[in-house]
Amino acid sequence: MQKSIKKFGLIGFNIDYSFSKKFFEEKFIKEKIINCSYENFDINSIELILDIIKDNNIKGLNVTIPYKESIIEYLNYIDPIAKKIGAVNTIKIDKKNKLSGYNTDYIGFKKTLNNKNSNHKKALILGAGGASKAIIHALEGLKVKSTIVSRTPSSNTILYEEINKNIIQDNTIIVNCTPVGTFPKVDECPNIPYKYISKNHLCYDLIYNPIKTKFLIKSKKAGAEIINGKKMLENQANESWRIWNS
Repeated sequence: MQKSIKKFGLIGFNIDYSFSKKFFEEKFIKEKIINCSYENFDINSIELILDIIKDNNIKGLNVTIPYKESIIEYLNYIDPIAKKIGAVNTIKIDKKNKLSGYNTDYIGFKKTLNNKNSNHKKALILGAGGASKAIIHALEGLKVKSTIVSRTPSSNTILYEEINKNIIQDNTIIVNCTPVGTFPKVDECPNIPYKYISKNHLCYDLIYNPIKTKFLIKSKKAGAEIINGKKMLENQANESWRIWNS
């Protein structure tokens, strides 16, 4: 009797750009993992998660923009670190259709910085969404203090128009946690004064499609070391796989 296929997938909105499906399909072939599939669930409302999990063969989901925070109310259990971060990007579904939420983004990000210059003390985090929360948590573990840059004013963020020479020079890590510059809108980039970026900077874009965003191109031209989000994606995806199979 043939085993039923274990299904995994990605939930988000406008996720044609995502490499997750390709990553897992290649992983299944490379590692000879059988009876597994991975698909995109492009949904315009987080409530539709309830329809998706009606399929008893679905064992795990990744979560991307814009649902990393709103998914939390649908969980039966949330891992303490994910709870502290306030965002979930990995869901494990048990035999009783109970949903457990985890955050593997921070692990994926942190691993990519393991061999980097440890002189960095302060970081600018562009964007205030679920992804930025995981990045801030990872940087805290590396003893780096983060300042969030947002388009909307709040007590714990600064506005893009407030970024000046001193702020750029003081924050030698700059991480783009926004979708600005993602395919197909590759001519866009966060509105910051790139002319103040220098060889002392590490500029990191969580975007991996395109491989080199306008943010990274302009940062490199100014002298910065640059990293895209591809390795982080691979790291967090492998950690998700470990959780689904634990």
